[in-house]
Amino acid sequence: MATDSAAGRSPSRGKRADAQRNRQTVLTAAAEVFVTSGVDAPIRQIAARAGVGMATIYRHFPTRADLVTAVYRHQIEACAEAGPNLLASADSPFEALRQWVDLFVDFLVTKHGLADALQSDSERFAALHTYFLDRLQPVCTQLLDAAVDAGDIEPGTRPYELMRGIGNLCIGRDDRGYDPRRLIALLLQGLRRPHAS
Repeated sequence: MATDSAAGRSPSRGKRADAQRNRQTVLTAAAEVFVTSGVDAPIRQIAARAGVGMATIYRHFPTRADLVTAVYRHQIEACAEAGPNLLASADSPFEALRQWVDLFVDFLVTKHGLADALQSDSERFAALHTYFLDRLQPVCTQLLDAAVDAGDIEPGTRPYELMRGIGNLCIGRDDRGYDPRRLIALLLQGLRRPHAS
């Protein structure tokens, strides 16, 4: 039987917790680097941002495709988990929807680069796209339904259409003269009931 350390945990459990923390730190750092420098950014740049050695990254993610896929999944999970939390904490269901859309847009900025990187492995990308829809569509549905029930927005907006529309508005994000967030704010305002504005 393993002896517990002074911190009250076994050495192997402590190593697993450290490894999980390192993995999460690398995923967060990689997502940030991908947004600013693209998915082809040097691994050493990600390691420096994460404050870990390159060996740590390769231990968790042997190939760049593994890292890209893991970042994509990590971003999807963060966006999915945010929906219910925002509904519980925001001033109104519409405000929860607005805040979630902001997070979704942040995700899409990363996703476009990730999608480009995964095009060479179309089977892997197809599975991730399915995972994306399976995880995020129900969250969008929950937020829309809550906003309709509260009388904040008109009924009839379909989650997939809203997500697809926002995605389409984000396509021109690299054009310095174009701000997708401004148009997305107008889109959301257009969903509101006249008395809810």
